[in-house]
Amino acid sequence: MKAESKAFSIAPADRLAEVSEYYFSRKLKEVAAMNAKGMDVISLAIGSPDMPPSPETIETLCQEARKPTAHGYQPTVGIPELRQAMAGFYRRWYGVELDPGSEIQPLIGSKEGILHVTLAFVNPGDEVLVPNPGYPTYTSLSKLLGAKVVNYDLLPQNQWQPDFDALERMDLSRVKLLWTNYPNMPTGAKARRETYERLVDFALRHGIVVVNDNPYSFILNEGERLSILQVPQAKECCIEFNSMSKSHNMPGWRVGMLATNPQFVQWVLKVKSNIDSGTFRALQLAAATAYDNTDLWHRQSNIETYARRRRYAEEIMQVLGCHYDPEQTGMFLWGRIPDIYNNVEELTERVLHEARVFITPGFIFGTGGNRYIRISLCQKDDKFAEALKRIKGLEVRGQKLEVRG
Repeated sequence: MKAESKAFSIAPADRLAEVSEYYFSRKLKEVAAMNAKGMDVISLAIGSPDMPPSPETIETLCQEARKPTAHGYQPTVGIPELRQAMAGFYRRWYGVELDPGSEIQPLIGSKEGILHVTLAFVNPGDEVLVPNPGYPTYTSLSKLLGAKVVNYDLLPQNQWQPDFDALERMDLSRVKLLWTNYPNMPTGAKARRETYERLVDFALRHGIVVVNDNPYSFILNEGERLSILQVPQAKECCIEFNSMSKSHNMPGWRVGMLATNPQFVQWVLKVKSNIDSGTFRALQLAAATAYDNTDLWHRQSNIETYARRRRYAEEIMQVLGCHYDPEQTGMFLWGRIPDIYNNVEELTERVLHEARVFITPGFIFGTGGNRYIRISLCQKDDKFAEALKRIKGLEVRGQKLEVRG
């Protein structure tokens, strides 16, 4: 006897109601559909370096990948050569001494680190302090894991640095983590020694772990490169992420690291070892090679290129009537939109659909970004020139846009 057919029905986990699809995941589908129609959208939205890693890095990968012994499982802690290279990188550029065997954990990028640190330190219902505006993944992963997100505001009048008086007035009794990110994304605010010192003091007094996400030290940041771990006692209460995606032109390689005290490393490793295995050995050895890139490579492959593109981005901001801080650093330009717009998408959607240029609306970084746009510097010069030309042809409320001095 044939069983009666019933419609199959299943509901997703409740946690999915806490988050939306990542903005870029959703928006890139729309851009792809526009391109499929021949619209040739120029993306100035995503911070994915478009230049290659150093030739030595690629050569190491190729050589090591040809070895028949290179393809087995690797230790979750990372191979010694990579951990030693990471320690050398911190010694060379930040003046921070790290024990490669106990104070470093390689990561498959910082997003993975956000997941693992949250799992290692935060119970469902605990609170985490997240900057507003800030990287959306701090919020989304916290929500997925059952943490309560408490925003702390970064304001332009404070040069996008934390307001410590406001932090002290908060109820901190259930706070486990504070997320911070300098040089800052999306605002371009520079890292400050004073900010790091105050964060360490705040963490020690309140029993909170501060996690500093530090991937932008090498992008248009020619002054002293700062790490929160330079501050005395920082290792006791702080974790720092660093990523090769931006600094070494390796976004698709998925190599990052965290540095902190041995106990924190072991707690994160307990989580990580139950989720994944170590990265491909040839890739780890190639990453170790990249950490030895010369000062000249960093200047020619990153600093000079981004400085040239930054001038295009500034002119686009001026054409759109946006105001920006010329002192900001990093691989983006952050600017406030004119008051004639009701909201930021009124501007970015028009730029997308009429000029065919994709620019990021600041609301995706929190309410603090509601009146801002972000332009990525990860696009070729000729594309920037074309984007500028298209945007100059736009009209706003019946009037041609003009460059504002």
